Amino acid sequence: MPSAVRLDPEAAAFYTAQSVFSDPGALVARYADLPADPTRLAHIARGLVIHRLEGDHLDHAIPTERLHHDAETRYVDDILRIIVERDDAPLDRERPYSDRFVGICRDFALLFCSFLRHVGIPARLRSGFADYFADDGFHADHVVTEYWDGARGWLLADPNVVASPPDGVDPLDVPRDRFVVAGAAWRAIREGRADPAAFGLRLPDLSLVGEWFVCGNVRLDLAALNRAETLLWDIWGEGADDDASMTDEIRVLYDRVAELTHDAVPFAAARELYTTHDGLRTPRTVLSRAPYNGPSLVTLR
Repeated sequence: MPSAVRLDPEAAAFYTAQSVFSDPGALVARYADLPADPTRLAHIARGLVIHRLEGDHLDHAIPTERLHHDAETRYVDDILRIIVERDDAPLDRERPYSDRFVGICRDFALLFCSFLRHVGIPARLRSGFADYFADDGFHADHVVTEYWDGARGWLLADPNVVASPPDGVDPLDVPRDRFVVAGAAWRAIREGRADPAAFGLRLPDLSLVGEWFVCGNVRLDLAALNRAETLLWDIWGEGADDDASMTDEIRVLYDRVAELTHDAVPFAAARELYTTHDGLRTPRTVLSRAPYNGPSLVTLR
């Protein structure tokens, strides 16, 4: 039997509590029958959401209005409201594609995180890059859930792929060389061990790659580690819009952030940096560069 691993009590309490984003709110009664098993919870989350880019793969035509509306939903209580309005069945009943919430990786991960926190398992979102969506070494922008296992410590889980895992990937214990957290990616680039063009978002009609993009993911990851699980296109603070706009000052700042947001996260130090740095802390109002609906200023709860 593996020996037990101890999580700092302050960190355990922090990551077991719901955030404003993960809180089911008035719909918490829907969680009453959730199992305490992470594998089952991951499958439940998968059965409630369809990724807005997988309609063709699943031979399902996603209505345009859902593409524009669902994935702009920030909070779990609103996600749950959409789900139960379309199908009032218990959450552990897998929905047909036509009744699922239309989201992205962040929404699978946030819903799963909410379930885990509810049953008392410390959990948090991690922003980074997965190599299992391409066969050419490209690391795609992605979000997963990290949860605490008393025997093994923090494990990465990807509910997005739990139903059909990629080769070599355990979706409840994703290898850290297959999903690279943003801070580790940044350090690899800065140390010359990785090509910044191999990290980012690559779609048929859009390619966003490079140092500036990884830098933005480091900012998102620090926020998520502090339970600010924003939309991936919510922008604030210090950063750049392209590699030409990157400065040495920005690089030095994110060197500092990456030291605290690699695979081993020093909880107190990550909290202090986030809460005391105006260029990193999520403000009340952010710029949302929504892919379908266009940019707007959004005031968070």
